Amino acid sequence: MDKIFLSELKIDTIIGIWEWERRIRQTVVIDLEMSADIAKAAATDEVVDTLNYKLVAKRIQEFVADSSFQLVETLAERIAAIIREEFDVAWVKVRVNKPGAIRGSKDVGVLIERGEQAD
Repeated sequence: MDKIFLSELKIDTIIGIWEWERRIRQTVVIDLEMSADIAKAAATDEVVDTLNYKLVAKRIQEFVADSSFQLVETLAERIAAIIREEFDVAWVKVRVNKPGAIRGSKDVGVLIERGEQAD
C-alpha cells in the first residue's frame, strides 16, 4: 500500500475540558498518514490522479480551526472521518498532539487508525 503523509500541521483551536481552556485558542499538532494508490499519478504526473494533500490539509485546517472539542480523542475521530468520507481514503492514521498539556512533558495526544490497511 502506498501512503501519503502530512507532518506537523499546526492549527489553533478551542480544545480542553477546563473552563480556562474553553476561553483561549491552543495549538494542536496533527500528523496524517493516508492510504493511496499513487501508481497512476506516478505514470501520468497529474495531480488529479492522486490524493491531493494540499486539499486535505486545507480542509483539515479549516475544520480544526472552526471546531471546539473537549477531547483530542473526539478531534482525532472527526478528522479521520472527514478524510475517509470526503477524500475516499480506505485507511488513515491520525495523530493529534497537544503540546504543553502536561507539565514536564513535551506534548501529549492520541494516535488512531481507521479503516482497512491493505498489504
